[in-house]
Amino acid sequence: MTARLTETPPGITLGALELVTDGSARNFVIEMRAGRFHGFVVRRGDTLTGYVDRCPHMGVPMAQTLDEYLTGDGTLIQCSWHGALFRIDDGACVGGPCAGARLNPWPVQVRDGMIVTA
Repeated sequence: MTARLTETPPGITLGALELVTDGSARNFVIEMRAGRFHGFVVRRGDTLTGYVDRCPHMGVPMAQTLDEYLTGDGTLIQCSWHGALFRIDDGACVGGPCAGARLNPWPVQVRDGMIVTA
């Protein structure tokens, strides 16, 4: 069984910024020697916010359907398993069974039009 990692080294190019449309989120899986990392990125304009794809309540991936991390209006991140709600900018839980918890940040940035781990 492959280990599930919770961080990545800086400098990994994930792809063009256009992979994540404005107002949406996208899943990324990175295979490394030590194991596999699962994360997702939320885009608002040219700003990206990344998180480890793991619900702090139960430790499961946040989305049951690929890339469906946001509420219908796109204002919050939602765990599709338990309905927990998180702010996009800091990952703080604002509703559901994870009061006081936060999503684990995954540092990403845009460099020359490309999404890169930071």
